[in-house]
Amino acid sequence: MLTLIKIEIYKIFKKWRTYISFIAIGVLIPIIHIAMMIEGEHSIDYMTRNLKQSFIFVGNLLNGYLISYVILNSLVVHIPFLIALVAGDLLAGEATAGTYRIIITRPVSRFKIICSKFFAGIFYTNLLVLFLAVMSLGLGILIFGTGELIVLKSSGIIIFERGDVFWRFLAAYAFASLSMSVVAGLAFLFSSLVENAIGPIVSTMAIIIIFIIISAINVEFFQSIRPYLFTTYMNSWRLLFDNPLNLKEILESALILLSHSAIFFAATVYIFNKKDILS
Repeated sequence: MLTLIKIEIYKIFKKWRTYISFIAIGVLIPIIHIAMMIEGEHSIDYMTRNLKQSFIFVGNLLNGYLISYVILNSLVVHIPFLIALVAGDLLAGEATAGTYRIIITRPVSRFKIICSKFFAGIFYTNLLVLFLAVMSLGLGILIFGTGELIVLKSSGIIIFERGDVFWRFLAAYAFASLSMSVVAGLAFLFSSLVENAIGPIVSTMAIIIIFIIISAINVEFFQSIRPYLFTTYMNSWRLLFDNPLNLKEILESALILLSHSAIFFAATVYIFNKKDILS
């Protein structure tokens, strides 16, 4: 199985589209850093304008932690597209290239083929999130240093001391990897249904956008189905920046996301096992 996964990882990184995601993040995040160097102080003033009448702020408030937190907030809308770009091609790409028959005639079961491709897609997903962490948190700390983190909540503003922040980001990026793995699983499922990678990419993004819109509409019917939508829990990494932590809610969100990944994977296995390969 490990050999199969290595082969699939090699096939992923052999395609030029795989590097689009890394290039996009590698270009965009430094631009955000430059923008924060120019306009960051204005953002800090805006966030603390109501508190400055009663408190005096000292220390480095414009730091790598704050910038990383801002970048993480874009995860739901932008990063899924980059994930679907590759995960949606894992099976559909074989159909497009006409290599389905070749891979299933090898002395390897269809289940192992699906497992190897799925775990290769998860590896790519986690690697992309790790690259995002290095570029946002690592580069941010290198340029701006560390300091207290200001977090805006609906209930007010929370200020974390610098010694209580780094572990929260490690956990947040781990949770982000879990969220993006669900996206990869959904794109992988759609990839088993069609013979062109465009369909899974568009379908995955359409589902995410529709679910986000449904969650945002304040109608009783939509609110009743909101707990069953995986997009509801994709931003649950923000719970790691609550004080005190609600560990029960964090674990429940993680388990729900894992359940969605398992369901998408099981559905893909079923569909692929029943699939009549003609080319």
